[in-house]
Amino acid sequence: MRLDKYLKVSRLIKRRTIANEACDAGRVTVNGKPAKASYDVKIGDVIEIGFGERTVRAEVTRIVDSTKKENAAEMYRYI
Repeated sequence: MRLDKYLKVSRLIKRRTIANEACDAGRVTVNGKPAKASYDVKIGDVIEIGFGERTVRAEVTRIVDSTKKENAAEMYRYI
């Protein structure tokens, strides 16, 4: 699954266009390396997102194409 779609489906970022812009701006890293929106996310990847002064780190635990809001948090684990 593409990184921008994963961020939207898991609800780490609200909209896919915002996720795409964050990747293009270099605010999203995967396993310590800047990642493009087209990066193929795998289970075990560590995603780091810079939101202004705050940084969020999460590990990918599940990959599904669509999910309900209640189950979206099961797709990642905060580090």
